[in-house]
Amino acid sequence: MEYLNNLISQINAFVWGPPMLGMLGVTGLLLTLGLVFMPWRKVGYGFRLLFAKDDGSGEGEVKPFNALMTALSATVGTGNIAGVATAIALGGPGAIFYMWVIALFGMATKYAEAVCAVTYREVDSTGKYVGGPMYYLSRGVGEFAPGLGKSLGFLFAVFGAIAAFGIGNAVQVNSMAAVLSDSFSVPTYVTGIVVAVLVGVVILGGIKRIGDVAGKLVPTMIVLYVGASLVILIINIAEVPAAIGLIFKYAFEPAAAAGGFAGAAVAAAIRFGVARGVFSNEAGLGSAAIAHAAAKTDNPVRQGIIAMLGTFIDTIIVCTMTALVILTSGAWTSGLNGAVLTSAAFSNSIGGGQYIVTISLAVFAFTTILGWSYYGERCWQYLFKEKTVIIYRVLWVLAALGFANVKVDFVWNLADTLNGLMAVPNLVGLLLLAPMVFKVTNDYFEKKGKH
Repeated sequence: MEYLNNLISQINAFVWGPPMLGMLGVTGLLLTLGLVFMPWRKVGYGFRLLFAKDDGSGEGEVKPFNALMTALSATVGTGNIAGVATAIALGGPGAIFYMWVIALFGMATKYAEAVCAVTYREVDSTGKYVGGPMYYLSRGVGEFAPGLGKSLGFLFAVFGAIAAFGIGNAVQVNSMAAVLSDSFSVPTYVTGIVVAVLVGVVILGGIKRIGDVAGKLVPTMIVLYVGASLVILIINIAEVPAAIGLIFKYAFEPAAAAGGFAGAAVAAAIRFGVARGVFSNEAGLGSAAIAHAAAKTDNPVRQGIIAMLGTFIDTIIVCTMTALVILTSGAWTSGLNGAVLTSAAFSNSIGGGQYIVTISLAVFAFTTILGWSYYGERCWQYLFKEKTVIIYRVLWVLAALGFANVKVDFVWNLADTLNGLMAVPNLVGLLLLAPMVFKVTNDYFEKKGKH
């Protein structure tokens, strides 16, 4: 296992090297500029659309709100609790600055993904709406480059079906098992069994049941977690300005060793900030587009605007809360890492704080497993057709049993590698389809302006 972990780490150094970071950044930047900063200007409009009374008009399977909650169920997970802590532990406080940067430009990327997903979605033989990168790559890019579009779609589906087991299953159940064991002495195998049973019951109901569960659990847990974080920040209000100062200071200069913190170079802040940011909000991976493709909507732009809120909520709000709690508590210099660091930060600030982290992480991880089961399943269906989906579901449930006992470093490294592989064909496709995204966006707002 140690040899394999070292090998994966070496692959990660390449996968998440300058080319990948540059590709993510350039794609987000070009889309943001091409959209004339629309994602930044229309955040308020997006929230109004999300709660609009005509929510759910048009063709599709789930309401736009539930489509976003399904996407958020897959994004708001261990990345927001353990991933933020890992970014700080390995990259220093400056890593949070680069999480913000990649998220702000990632809003345009997430918007474009959803627009393409709704535009090129299909109805399968069972009458369900299916879509995502594999479809907009094969159909959209395929309109002017058939061979390239088909190849990119195939590659994404292969990477997505496999990557789901890393980011959406292994990391989640592994982190859940670890915190439940530490806080409540629950054996890891028990966590694996319970998660497998509950996940199996939900995913058998497909996107509608996943959307219904996510629509209730996700907003409730986000409000509770952010609320608890705000209470801690009010308690530590005197430390907040210094914490924000650390983020900006160490974004541009090496973080000096302090306490149990070993120090970190600016390059480490960039690498871990971007990698953990993408892991958390998934902008550029194309995964969320699979959920938004099932939304009941009469316009791809409307769903795209709702989709971009996922990145804003996940990183700008939830991840920031976690980061500020860790930094204001002083726990970031303890030498701890992952969910244990976040737990220590909450515990240092309020009595029983570690239990807030444990419960939040368990619920976030559970909903992430649900959301990613759907993503992986759709990639599998693209490759092997509808009748074989039950095979993927069985493998998914069995994986939850096994991954509860895997070494955490290996799990995180494997997830990072698979995420990088997913992003490549998706980013290529988004750049090629950007002119279409810009056109439908301009048409939408021009028409809207005339009414």
